[in-house]
Amino acid sequence: MVESSPLNSSLITDNLDQLLNIFPVELRTRLQNHPQQAQLIEVVMDLGRQPEARFAGQAELLSTQPVTSEDLEFCVGRVGQFSGDNRAGIERTLHRISAMRNRQGQIIGLTCRVGRAVLGTTEIIRDLVESQRSILMLGRPGVGKTTALREIARVLADDLHKRVVIIDTSNEIAGDGDIPHPAIGLARRMQVARPELQHQVMIEAVENHMPEVIVIDEIGTELEAAAARTIAERGVQLIGTAHGNRIENLLKNPTLSDLVGGIQSVTLGDDEARRRGSQKSVLERKAPPTFEIAVEMLEQDRWHVHGDVAQTVDHLLRGRLPHPQVRTIDAQGQVKITHEPPPILTLESKPLAGPRPLEAVPRGWRSSGQMRPVPLGTSLPEPQEFQSLLDASWQQQDAFGNFPDPAAGPNGEDLPLQVYPYAVSRSQLEQVITTLQLPIVLTKDLDDADVVLAVRSHLKHHSKLRQLAKARQLPIHVIKSSTMSQIARGLRRLMHMEDPSTPELMDLNLFNNSDSNDEIEALEEARLAVEQIVIPKQQPVELLPRSASIRKMQHELIEHYRLQSRSFGEDPHRRLRIYPA
Repeated sequence: MVESSPLNSSLITDNLDQLLNIFPVELRTRLQNHPQQAQLIEVVMDLGRQPEARFAGQAELLSTQPVTSEDLEFCVGRVGQFSGDNRAGIERTLHRISAMRNRQGQIIGLTCRVGRAVLGTTEIIRDLVESQRSILMLGRPGVGKTTALREIARVLADDLHKRVVIIDTSNEIAGDGDIPHPAIGLARRMQVARPELQHQVMIEAVENHMPEVIVIDEIGTELEAAAARTIAERGVQLIGTAHGNRIENLLKNPTLSDLVGGIQSVTLGDDEARRRGSQKSVLERKAPPTFEIAVEMLEQDRWHVHGDVAQTVDHLLRGRLPHPQVRTIDAQGQVKITHEPPPILTLESKPLAGPRPLEAVPRGWRSSGQMRPVPLGTSLPEPQEFQSLLDASWQQQDAFGNFPDPAAGPNGEDLPLQVYPYAVSRSQLEQVITTLQLPIVLTKDLDDADVVLAVRSHLKHHSKLRQLAKARQLPIHVIKSSTMSQIARGLRRLMHMEDPSTPELMDLNLFNNSDSNDEIEALEEARLAVEQIVIPKQQPVELLPRSASIRKMQHELIEHYRLQSRSFGEDPHRRLRIYPA
């Protein structure tokens, strides 16, 4: 049977009549006259139970009589020989019959799955197939990985004239029998005697038959993953599938994690751990990925494309969300490519430290005159302007997620700006970048950096860093200390976002990392004193007594306004005094 798919006008060949011929007369007649015959997925026959037909989204009983041993024998006698993985087929078709056996090895159940050759399914990733890079297809069982793999093999062999060899362990790609199904075109097929020998046949194909492309279905063992890496290192393009919805599933699977580079635990030195702002023991990618591109088949018409698997894995190991391409097919068969940037935490959506709103916190201050809280609804306009530039740059990526012509930074650099921090707390940097929504990305590789951000006192004693930066023509921006106020001021100055004539409305999330009401209240007290008394009236203000840790946060906040503050008095009455500029 050949028909046109309503989704994308692809041609579908299913040879359904040959599958229906293996069933007893009653079941065959029922299926031949069924109105949803074209949407049939599989037929399940279990001994002592009623036979069941499964369609897209529903299942239906085919008979009121339970399946007998004679019914199962009738079906088994009309299919090919079952292999070591309990799968059989029908010669020159793509249908798959899987058996369930009892302890004595007798067949007590059959799953008869309809195999369809769908021409045109690769249009959604045609550019990736032509790129000569290795592609890994991920998705849950039944989403269409094998169907897509079959069509990719045909396109590579017939349209791109490549030497393609298919490693067909269960005869599911090219069908049962010695003559492969026409759906694979001019691609060649190597059969596997037993499933546990698949990795040997993979190596044999490369050594004996000089392929340019190897197509593998269901990579599932460590030996097969190792064989795939060996093939990729020999310069052969790999097209393969693996079970798992997303790349995160492979990372958690010790057997298959090598397909995306593998994971190893690394112990950092004290300086490096301090620079990263992380623990000394961290997870790192072990090697380059076997597959350079990963395609997550979430639905038949919605695929996520990771154009750089190495970058995606690195992001996941550092706790960041990847931002893959989203490719869909509309009702007219047109491919639509979009890009969803990673979510950015904002003050309106989710504060970093998670404190309750300042309006609900009691405030106290000591100063002359009446003071009213500054409205919290206002925000800095400059970060939003840079965020719009960043959003625009996301839309300009090419087919592999790269940015051919991104927005420019303050000195003509591409956005997001790559910053190499030295002696600056990485966790504090990331907090400032996220809170202020700056188009900045931290890098640990000096070769990838656009600028160096360093603490002045540490930079004086590190002549090698100055020499390396000079050799790479990297500008070095220095800050006085690794405090929130200095980091925020340095990054804003780095992005040319500072205007000395404009007073800043300070975001207290930069200086507070806890849910303590006392800390929130103390920071709000200092902010109101500065913005409503010290700056406009040029009068000193004395704050309420606070603990040493809270006074330190108040000092940092006041430093951000370029004002001086001093602590005086004896504990527990020691407090801050803020002086006008």
